Amino acid sequence: MAKPLNGISRSSSMPRSNEGMRLIFSAVVGVMLGYLFGISFPTVNITKLHFPSSIISYIEDRNSGITTQTLLNHAWASANNRKKNSSESNTDEIPKIYVPTNPKGAERLPPGIVVSETDLYPRRLWGDPSEDLTSEPRYLVTFTVGIGQKSNIDAAVKKFSDKFTIMLFHYDGRTTEWDEFEWSKRAIHVSVRKQTKWWYAKRFLHPDIVARYEYIFIWDEDLGVEHFNAEKYIELVRKHGLEISQPGLQPDKGLTWQMTKRRGDQEVHKVTEERPGWCTDPHLPPCAAFVEIMATVFSRNAWRCVWHMIQNDLVHGWGLDFALRKCVEPAHEKIGVVDAQWIVHQAVPSLGNQGKSDNGRAPWEGVRARCRKEWGIFQTRLADAEKAYYLERGITPPNSTVV
Repeated sequence: MAKPLNGISRSSSMPRSNEGMRLIFSAVVGVMLGYLFGISFPTVNITKLHFPSSIISYIEDRNSGITTQTLLNHAWASANNRKKNSSESNTDEIPKIYVPTNPKGAERLPPGIVVSETDLYPRRLWGDPSEDLTSEPRYLVTFTVGIGQKSNIDAAVKKFSDKFTIMLFHYDGRTTEWDEFEWSKRAIHVSVRKQTKWWYAKRFLHPDIVARYEYIFIWDEDLGVEHFNAEKYIELVRKHGLEISQPGLQPDKGLTWQMTKRRGDQEVHKVTEERPGWCTDPHLPPCAAFVEIMATVFSRNAWRCVWHMIQNDLVHGWGLDFALRKCVEPAHEKIGVVDAQWIVHQAVPSLGNQGKSDNGRAPWEGVRARCRKEWGIFQTRLADAEKAYYLERGITPPNSTVV
């Protein structure tokens, strides 16, 4: 009787033993899954990880036969899908900034932070930025200078009030000697040896840099200003609607063109008579729409156009005076000479002496030869550019719009 009892006892303990093994196996699989997820998918957010139904089914049905690799594949695919869907949702909710009307290169910035223009106003290194400026000059005057004309420039600068920013371009590299003048300590000094004012203007007077100034004076260093008042000059420029102008020149000294000759009986003139055959059209240079480049004054809008016409490699600006009319319309009404505020061209060849002697020629001779060569190059470039413009649009180019 004892044997059947012992057999029944062993038989009844076997199911309990198998049940324990299954529980242990399930626990081991769970630990392995957790470990593998931890080392293989460190970027997965576990709180957002939704296991596929196959894992749940496996837990519920221990005899399903699904392998560990299959479980991992399902879990990884689920996590990736949710991450992709979340990214697409965020992209829809917060679009990237792109403003095509912003300046080129700044399209990805919000318009409120874009500052496309600047100024030449010096600022402090301390304090509240809003309190930096005690004044904001409305006009800019530049002189391209050498130390030999120091006294002349001192006299000229004193003709410009504190409404003007003073900027000196030093072609001889000497700047400290100017500190004897009180105004020089407030001026802006730029020094690059043996460069012309148009080289400086192209590189340091970009329209977006000088946009705060209503008028820009780009002057030579050899100008006598005894009969000149800058603010009265601007009054006349405004009164007569001049976008590009210059003061009249004293008739008996340093005069090349009749157009720039001062007339004592009027405030401003815009036309003149030249030598026979020089003017094919009374509204074209040098009889109208013309000033020289020695003491030119530009409005802000005119300068924005003229700056783009200045060539990087043509540093003397010869020929530019004949092309200024391209930047205003009608040119014969908006370009003129202010007679009531006049100057003297002293014709000092100081920059010419910065040239190089070659084949026995004086330095200024090489400079003058370069000037003439640049004039021809500029005329050719302008004519070719206009011709190409018309041809691209299927229009027969006019004979020439370049003087």
